[in-house]
Parts: sequence; C-alpha cells; structure tokens
Amino acid sequence: MVSRIVVGARYGLRDWLAQRVTAVVMAVYTLILAGALLSGPSLSQDAWRSLMSGGFMRFASFLFIGCLCYHAWVGVRDIWMDYIKPTGIRLTLHVLTLLMLVGCAGWAIQILWRL
Repeated sequence: MVSRIVVGARYGLRDWLAQRVTAVVMAVYTLILAGALLSGPSLSQDAWRSLMSGGFMRFASFLFIGCLCYHAWVGVRDIWMDYIKPTGIRLTLHVLTLLMLVGCAGWAIQILWRL
C-alpha cells in the first residue's frame, strides 16, 4: 500500500469547486463589462468613469477582484505544492505569493474607489 503524505494542501472538491465558481463569476463579469463597453458611445475617460461610478459596477468589480485573487491563489499554491519540494522554499513562495496578491487586490480596490 502506498502511503500519501499530505503537506498542508487541502486537496479535493473544495478547491476544485472554488476555482470553477470563481472562473464563472469572472466570465460573467467579463461579459457584462464587454456589453457595457460595446453599447457605450465611446471609450473615453469620462465614459469609463461614469460606467464605474455606479454602485452595481463597483460591487461587480470588487467581486471580480476578490475572485481573481482567490482563483490565482489556489492555482499558484497548487503549483508550489506540486513542484517545490523543500519546505522552507515552498513556505517562502507561499508567503510571497499571498503578499503579492493582497497588495494587488488592495491597489485595485484603491483605484476602483478613487474613480
């Protein structure tokens, strides 16, 4: 019998389902944004500002950013878990990835709310 050593990853249905759900949310947002941009008069800064000033688009953009970061976290975490065997290096990469994703999400939300 082969003994499987689990080293901190939560393998299974939860991560698989989370990536599929976040992918669907991001796809729906992309379709809504594409429809709004294609139906608008022009792609000027004023048009972009008026599109993003509405509460629905701000919420949808916030949801998109959150889903994108979680989707990326699950994917990159699995890559580190599969291919980086030394525990110290893997932990360092996990922390750096998490810090980068949190920083990018904070920056995107700051830009979104500054509009």
